[in-house]
Amino acid sequence: MTRNRFAVPLLALTLTASGLAIARPYTALAQTYSQDRSWDTPPQEFKEIQRQGYHDGIEGARKDYDNHRRPDVNNRDEYRHPHVPDSAKADYREGFRRGYEAAMDHMMEGGHASH
Repeated sequence: MTRNRFAVPLLALTLTASGLAIARPYTALAQTYSQDRSWDTPPQEFKEIQRQGYHDGIEGARKDYDNHRRPDVNNRDEYRHPHVPDSAKADYREGFRRGYEAAMDHMMEGGHASH
């Protein structure tokens, strides 16, 4: 949480300097600037099933991007009907959604869809 306390002022300065406030939602920018990790690495606090979902979400986003589909995590069958135990579905979906969003953000900013 200490990082987040410093991330918000840094984020504000960055937004002011670069004009990105209009281009992207605050939550995605806060996540990007507040983490000392690559965009495709799941958060450290994730459980194993969330990490699996995160990686699967990245792959789902890559497929949608490569096939020029509208970016919508709800259109991914793996998200709607994950092949995990019922008790793990919420955690898997959380990870999947976060991975999907991270990948789409990365690719829409000019990142490439390759592995």
